[in-house]
Amino acid sequence: MTNFNDFKTRLKIAKSNLKKTDEDSAKEASFLGNAFKLGTELVAAVAVGTIIGFILDSWFGTTPWLIVIFFFVGAAAGMLNVVRTAKRMQK
Repeated sequence: MTNFNDFKTRLKIAKSNLKKTDEDSAKEASFLGNAFKLGTELVAAVAVGTIIGFILDSWFGTTPWLIVIFFFVGAAAGMLNVVRTAKRMQK
C-alpha cells in the first residue's frame, strides 16, 4: 500500500511540474507573438513611407528627394508605433 501512496505523490508532483511547463510555454509564445508584431509594425511603416515617397516622386519628378524624406517619416512613424505598443504591453 505504501508503494501506491508513493506513486500517487510522485504523480501529483509530476502533474504540477507539467502545469508549470505549460504556463512557461504560453508566456514564451506570447512574447514571440508580441515581438513579431512589433517588428512587423516597424517594417510596414517604413515600407509604406517609402512607397508613398516613390509615388509622389514619379508624379512630381523630384526623383530621390521625396523617397528619402518619406523613408525617414515612415521610420519615425514606425518607431513611434513600436514605443506606443510596447508601453501598452507593459500595462
